[in-house]
Amino acid sequence: MHAAEIWLFVGLSHTVKLPIIPGTEIKVTKNEVTVTGIDKEKVGEMAAQIRAIKKPEPYKGKGIKYRGEVIRRKQGKAVKSSAS
Repeated sequence: MHAAEIWLFVGLSHTVKLPIIPGTEIKVTKNEVTVTGIDKEKVGEMAAQIRAIKKPEPYKGKGIKYRGEVIRRKQGKAVKSSAS
């Protein structure tokens, strides 16, 4: 990982390289990315850029979410019963 960018392996066919906004720090654990910094606007912008790479989808709930975010799930296709 280069000092000025973060590499994300999020199930896409390629590695996503995202430049880190100056004034923010990023800490990565196994399944969690923590963005910190002095300027709240820059921290929010960096977090939004990371989330935009793979937004949570409403059917399975997979994707990058904010901590504590609740994804409103949708019902899948209804299965037709064949009464022949």
